[in-house]
Amino acid sequence: MVKSGVNIMLMGEYHHTIDDKGRLIIPSKFRYDLGEKFIVTRGLDKCLFVYSENEWNKLVAKLKNLPFTKIDARNFTRFFLSGATECEFDKQGRINITSPLVSYAGLKKDCVIIGVNDRLEIWSEEGWNDFFIKNENNLANIAENLYIETDIDI
Repeated sequence: MVKSGVNIMLMGEYHHTIDDKGRLIIPSKFRYDLGEKFIVTRGLDKCLFVYSENEWNKLVAKLKNLPFTKIDARNFTRFFLSGATECEFDKQGRINITSPLVSYAGLKKDCVIIGVNDRLEIWSEEGWNDFFIKNENNLANIAENLYIETDIDI
C-alpha cells in the first residue's frame, strides 16, 4: 500500500484485455504504487486516468483553487469529477471499470496501460496506436516546444 505523502513514479507500457464485465488486469508493478483504493476517471485524449488516493487528493486540492466564476474551470471540473469512481483490486489484480468510462475511452477488448509519472492511463489499443503514430515523428518538435515554454531541459 502507498504511504501517505510518498511520491510515486509510474512508467512503462503493458497490453491486457478487458472482459465483457469491464474487468481489466492492472500489472502487478503498478498495484503497490496505487494502493488498496484508487480513483479512475475520464482523462484527456479519450483515455482513462488512474490515480492513487494520495495523488488524487493533490489534484482535487488544485481543482478547488480554480475560480468557479470561469466557465472553463467549471466545465473541466464537471467533466473530470463526474466520471470519477473509487476502485479496488480483486483477488486476480483486476479492476472493474464502469460502463460510462468503458464507453468514453472506447475500450473493447485489447487495452494499453501506461505509466505517466503520477498516474496510469488506460487506452483502447486502437486509440493508443493512433495517438502514438500521430505523435512519434513529432517528438523532437514537442520536446523543443516544451523546452521553450517551460525551460525544461530534455
